[in-house]
Amino acid sequence: MVEIEVTGSTVTVHVRGAHQLLALREQLAFDLSDITALGMAGVDQRPPWVRTPGTFFPGVIAAGTFRGKGRKEFWDTRFDGHAIRIDLAGAEVTRLVIDVADPDAELRRLATAAAA
Repeated sequence: MVEIEVTGSTVTVHVRGAHQLLALREQLAFDLSDITALGMAGVDQRPPWVRTPGTFFPGVIAAGTFRGKGRKEFWDTRFDGHAIRIDLAGAEVTRLVIDVADPDAELRRLATAAAA
């Protein structure tokens, strides 16, 4: 699970608990203006095929950085329907797929902050 913090124009994703070990990352930050799309991540969605570094057990967990053709994505999800998708341009990564406690509220909060 992650926590999302919005401070001014910066979004910081804090990876919590054992997921820090699985994802090999503590946090990731990007600018609100880098967000190009927000939405729910489908439970059948899968990360790009090259894991660098991270953990992936199909249908169980994806945690870490994944690369594909022209993509660098950060995933931290257990594929249980609580994941949101954040597409980015101009940031370190091109997409985040992360589990949050309340996906609808988090999407509303990010959309509101990005529109401001």
